[in-house]
Amino acid sequence: MPEPAFHLAQVNIARMVEPLDSPRLAGFVAALEPINALADDAPGFIWRLQTEDGDATSIRAFDDDLLLVNLSVWGSYEALGDFVYRSDHAGVMRRRREWFEPMEIYVVLWWVEAGHLPTVAEAKERLEHLETNGPTPFAFTFRVPFPPPGSDLRVEAREDDLCGV
Repeated sequence: MPEPAFHLAQVNIARMVEPLDSPRLAGFVAALEPINALADDAPGFIWRLQTEDGDATSIRAFDDDLLLVNLSVWGSYEALGDFVYRSDHAGVMRRRREWFEPMEIYVVLWWVEAGHLPTVAEAKERLEHLETNGPTPFAFTFRVPFPPPGSDLRVEAREDDLCGV
């Protein structure tokens, strides 16, 4: 089977309820390494933004020290959905309200050419586009996915991709 021409990029942001080193965030911090390792070994995983520490918690992409950014690339919409909603990652997501403030828009997906690693600036542009225009082929969500450019492939949200974890 030929290598796909496009991969799926995703960014999610989260505003912590307290600083990362606070006792209230201890459960989140404890989950970082095992969940990142799970992602690294997941089928379809290609890349994630990280520092020498192995995560992206020290990267400040916004003018808010409490806002975390997570940026990654996956081989397909299905591979990302399997990791997010059908792996141990879902258990961490169920606890997100303990650690993060509710946000209206906190995740955006978009297609990138295979081999391209998106920048934080690109991710911010996609978030802003989604906030302004809603889901489009340029910036979309799990609920309203779009196929890769030039593809007649149908990408449909699965019922368990829409769950409230």
